[in-house]
Amino acid sequence: MTRAASLPQSRLRSNGGTPIVGTVTRGTTNPNRLRRMDRWIAATHGAELRRAGEPVAVDLGYGAAPWTAVELLGRLRTVAPRARVVGVEIEPARVAAARPYERAGLVFRHGGFEIPIPQRPMLIRAANVLRQYEEGEVAAVWERLRARLAPAGDGSRGGLLVEGTCDEIGRRHVWVALGPEGARTVTFATRLGSLERPSDLAERLPKALIHRNVPGEPVHAFLRDFDRAWAAAAPYASYGARQRWIRAVRELTAHWPVLDGPVRWRQGEVTVAWGALAPVR
Repeated sequence: MTRAASLPQSRLRSNGGTPIVGTVTRGTTNPNRLRRMDRWIAATHGAELRRAGEPVAVDLGYGAAPWTAVELLGRLRTVAPRARVVGVEIEPARVAAARPYERAGLVFRHGGFEIPIPQRPMLIRAANVLRQYEEGEVAAVWERLRARLAPAGDGSRGGLLVEGTCDEIGRRHVWVALGPEGARTVTFATRLGSLERPSDLAERLPKALIHRNVPGEPVHAFLRDFDRAWAAAAPYASYGARQRWIRAVRELTAHWPVLDGPVRWRQGEVTVAWGALAPVR
């Protein structure tokens, strides 16, 4: 396993002189791009955020414009009114450009995977950040970010790291959720009207899985079975794509550890235990 110490270290330093860990991303971003991920976070992690009192969330690598951080604050506050968001970017010019958008509960900081804030965040969202890294570097990034999360205890499961990839306008998205103890789940989310078959989501698998969509790997078997369930559910298409998706996911539950239910399935989502899809070689 790649160790955290081997992560790429930028030549940049923070204002305090601390080395910044990571490399500059393309910075591509669009308003409302991460809405599916944000809504899932609010629905599944909202209780933990409220329990924290004044939870801090980090939008890591928000890109060339601050829209995703602004939107994250609004969505989190629907479930945790005292939530605060820190946008973290490795490119200093992007931080400077975002500063005019600061407001109560929203600030921007220069940094990378070291997460340059004193608090242990209840949430780190890293969307479309690891696509440019090598697969062998993912474990080290996850390890470093998990170490910065708020710890579990007193009935709390601790902070949550959500890392994944989506298309440019947020129609298709796949992410992994990790706690302080390690990876927990994989979620597939899509605008159902844009979907021909579930395996269309393969192109948006996060870096830890995208090169594993080959025979012999669990994620390949999962997408194969999902396509078969989707085909078998074709008669439900007359009731709409949502009903077809729900029927297909229900069929999947007979063979795969699906962890959510119809409320989330209706949103075009399905969440599976990480252990069932984790790479085997």
